[in-house]
Amino acid sequence: MTHRKSLGADDSATKLIATIGRAIAAGANWVQIREKDLPGRQSLELAREAVRAAAERGALVFVNDRLDVALAAGAAGVHLGGESVDARDAVRWCRAGNSPAEFRVGVSCHSIEDVSAAERAEANYAFFGPVFDTPAKRKFGAPQGIAKLKAACGAVKIPVIAIGGIDATNAAECLRAGAAGIAAIRMFQETSDPAMLADTLAQVRRANPAF
Repeated sequence: MTHRKSLGADDSATKLIATIGRAIAAGANWVQIREKDLPGRQSLELAREAVRAAAERGALVFVNDRLDVALAAGAAGVHLGGESVDARDAVRWCRAGNSPAEFRVGVSCHSIEDVSAAERAEANYAFFGPVFDTPAKRKFGAPQGIAKLKAACGAVKIPVIAIGGIDATNAAECLRAGAAGIAAIRMFQETSDPAMLADTLAQVRRANPAF
């Protein structure tokens, strides 16, 4: 997941694209453009650049909230939050022939009930969290913890991706709880050694083949 303002004074699209490249090199196979303050035109330009950069490395790009931007940029899907268009409406609209067949719709969830609702809406996947404490997710309340992550994963058939305070030390724990993957901002954007992070995540993959 991207958060350009955490990059410091130079929060330009150029630096963000370079950061995306390092994240992919470190093991990320999905990139979520999460720049909610950007107006539509800038969001589209950034998403298009990200799609091009990710395609060179075999990764997929998702766009937060903006279904129109995701489709126009050729992204793999859209990720919907609490203030986005309703997931059921988005899925219905996409399946009416308005998007490529492989286009995915994901939903942010903060409870087992949310995850179940995402499945009923026929979303392709759900984010669940925050699993651990993280500044970016404190507004959503206390960390859910591994036990609730496991319960959420067991409650539905769609993939559940763990989010919130995920790093190289606890990623495997999330996968053992049933998560189909992990999502993180700081782990990728703040790493000083992408090669070491890539090696660590490769070890996690070998120990958890579903990751």
